[in-house]
Amino acid sequence: MRSTRFGEAYAAIVGDTVFLARHRPEHSVPPHRINYRANIQALRDLGVDRVISIYAVGSITRRLAPSRIGIVKDFIDFTYGRESSFAEGDAFCHTPMVNPFDASLSAAFARTAFNDGCPISFDNVYVTTNGPRLETAAEIEAFRRMGADIVGMTLATEAELMVEAGIRNAAVAFSINWAAGLDHEGVSFLEDETIRRISSRILGYALDALHC
Repeated sequence: MRSTRFGEAYAAIVGDTVFLARHRPEHSVPPHRINYRANIQALRDLGVDRVISIYAVGSITRRLAPSRIGIVKDFIDFTYGRESSFAEGDAFCHTPMVNPFDASLSAAFARTAFNDGCPISFDNVYVTTNGPRLETAAEIEAFRRMGADIVGMTLATEAELMVEAGIRNAAVAFSINWAAGLDHEGVSFLEDETIRRISSRILGYALDALHC
């Protein structure tokens, strides 16, 4: 546990790598209650300047179908009531978001995956909802019309804070289900063992990319 000026963050150091558990190790904190500022501030305090963020998402288009891994290019933010800036009081800045993710770090991750024979989906647009509820079918259809490929509940807030903090960030997503209205069974998720296997594979690629 790390103490920051914004509160506590769970950041573990293994060798020269920092692992940040956004939901805590026991997955006990829902996305709308994560202390995002404390998490990113902890990375700042530890001197982290490069991050590969990993997200489990729902598929909206076939660009990133369930069980596939992809690089996020951009995002749409539909969150509310969150602290998404370090600015306090009258001190603030208008942070550009034209290129929120680091192209070279994203490419490094893609290369490690390709070298292992893993196909990667590119140019994914991630729409961030507030959670913890899942989206309605009408919302998913609206997001698709807006250009979103995948949906989740955490990326936008983290990405905004990392850009503001000057931390290079590559976002990697893997789909665990079709979003609402796109699966005739309702919303069915990949099996836990499959999710663990994909997560482990991504983690290995991320570590290789960060150390190449």
